[in-house]
Amino acid sequence: MNRPEPIQVVKQRRDAALRALVGGVPYIRFLGITFDRRGDELTGVLPFDEKLIGNPGLPALHGGVTAAFLEVTAIVTLSWAMLWDDLENGRLDADALTPETLPRLPKTIDFTIDYLRSGLPRDAYARARLNRSGRRYASVHVEGWQDNRDRLFAQGTGHFLMPRRDG
Repeated sequence: MNRPEPIQVVKQRRDAALRALVGGVPYIRFLGITFDRRGDELTGVLPFDEKLIGNPGLPALHGGVTAAFLEVTAIVTLSWAMLWDDLENGRLDADALTPETLPRLPKTIDFTIDYLRSGLPRDAYARARLNRSGRRYASVHVEGWQDNRDRLFAQGTGHFLMPRRDG
């Protein structure tokens, strides 16, 4: 029986794959979005920055930033789910991954957002749930919160065209 890989090796491989996935999108870097990974679950983190304020009178996060944050979280979560099996089975070499060698990202068909309350000038978090993920189409629901997971400030639902997978 083969010995299981040391957990640090597994974590390093997963973290390298996530860095390559997120690092390939300039807009994600511009907004400062990062992802906290626990196993196969991702939480998007949007650190507060003054440039994200849309209404300085309140102040409140810009609605476009909120929508982009939720859509990015949905796309990255969907892409992570696509990569997971190949990554875990060793069919994908995390050390050789670059934004150019990663599979293409899903394309947004539509994305609907519900603004439930103003986004405050503080860090925001989002987590996506895959409702359906097939070979050609996926449906994702994403929720965003700030201080309290039970008090959402926005939620969204997106439909995505899945990239062709060769092989």
